[in-house]
Amino acid sequence: MSKIIACIDGSVYTASVCDYAAWVAPALETEVELLHVLGRRQVTSVPANLSGNLSVNDQDSLLHELAEHDERHAKLAQQRGRLILDEAKARLAKAGIERVTPRLRHGDLLDSLREIEADAAVVIIGKRGEAADFAKLHLGSNLERVARASTRPLLVAARAFRQPTRLLIAYDDGPSARKAVAHVAKSRLLKDLSCRLLMVGADQSNMRERLEDAAGQLRGAGYAVDADILPGAPDEVIAREVERDGIDLLVIGAYGHSRIRRLMIGSTTSAMVRSCKVPVLMFR
Repeated sequence: MSKIIACIDGSVYTASVCDYAAWVAPALETEVELLHVLGRRQVTSVPANLSGNLSVNDQDSLLHELAEHDERHAKLAQQRGRLILDEAKARLAKAGIERVTPRLRHGDLLDSLREIEADAAVVIIGKRGEAADFAKLHLGSNLERVARASTRPLLVAARAFRQPTRLLIAYDDGPSARKAVAHVAKSRLLKDLSCRLLMVGADQSNMRERLEDAAGQLRGAGYAVDADILPGAPDEVIAREVERDGIDLLVIGAYGHSRIRRLMIGSTTSAMVRSCKVPVLMFR
């Protein structure tokens, strides 16, 4: 049986991640796994070298105090983690989602996802985490890592939930873009949404033909599709069209053969994900 994995960390995005999980779960008739990972960011408090600085007795006393501090810190982190999971489960229950499994893990988020994502229909993660700088629109450090490594569709939640009614597929005819179109075509979740298919680049006959092939696949699945090719820089054009058309969900391939690949996955996470205020559904 498939499932939804909702990654939560106690940031302001936790509520939104839960709300998008509550939107997805009934349509896919599946359960939700809430995943909270206690990471390795906090290193041990024990100094690497105390020789020559303290007496033997002072060293022993300090090491004992630091060990007690680390133990208290670990217990508090676990208590906070359980509270985050309990509150998320209660939020989902309030939305009518009863099949919820909380998971509290230690270590690295990516390692935890690799262990449990094989049968996941979708992984949901917030656009930013606790440590992100909202003023500078920095994205969560885990987002790019998950986008690179996850084998499942990845739904990047916006800061606040809004019931999707209009989706835009950013299309470049790359393998992951074609996969995104195929997924939308057969999706029970997205079937009632209005759909726009957008290419960014030169309006050439071969590109128009590929765009129409993708649009035909969606129309054959029952979607009413508007298909366009617009000139310009992909991040600027797509962000503008999302805002102008009142798009609620952006669908895109995480990898492609055009500029969209460099836009989505590179040394930093995409300017498109950073600037768009709507959730992004990504496919590898």
